[in-house]
Amino acid sequence: MDQTVCYPVKLYIYDLSRGMARQLSPLMLGKQLDGIWHTGIVVHGEEFFFSGSGINSCPPSGTVLGDPLSIVNLGSTEVTPDIFTEHLNSLSESTYRGDKYNLLEHNCNTFSNEVAQFLTGKKIPSYITDLPAEILATPFGAALHPLLGAVIVNPGGNNVTGQP
Repeated sequence: MDQTVCYPVKLYIYDLSRGMARQLSPLMLGKQLDGIWHTGIVVHGEEFFFSGSGINSCPPSGTVLGDPLSIVNLGSTEVTPDIFTEHLNSLSESTYRGDKYNLLEHNCNTFSNEVAQFLTGKKIPSYITDLPAEILATPFGAALHPLLGAVIVNPGGNNVTGQP
């Protein structure tokens, strides 16, 4: 008898601004932002995320960011650890190499969204994925676009593929 094993999948959400976005966004952007989001997918006992060094993992809440601001239960997956590792290795050689990181267009949230869909068929909340467009739609955000595009976020963890 074949027994299917399901593994829980969670989205860990961190505010990179540590509350500053909520305080300063009305003044700087003319609109309220609740945070500047960094996300990671927790599955198989590890937290996986994309940064300027590529795809990384650590124990849940194991980055310098500490505990997440919130956790979203994305459901469960039947994808085994081995198949998931193969998938991550494939992504790390193409779409999610460290040199492909861009804070506004191809970041940790892009990665979390793609991995969530691979594992569960569900997307991460749109308030996270829509944030860069929201910021760029403001005059201040548009003026900062060249600077923000060059910023690299790297909260730590271990590179999944061993590539720099």
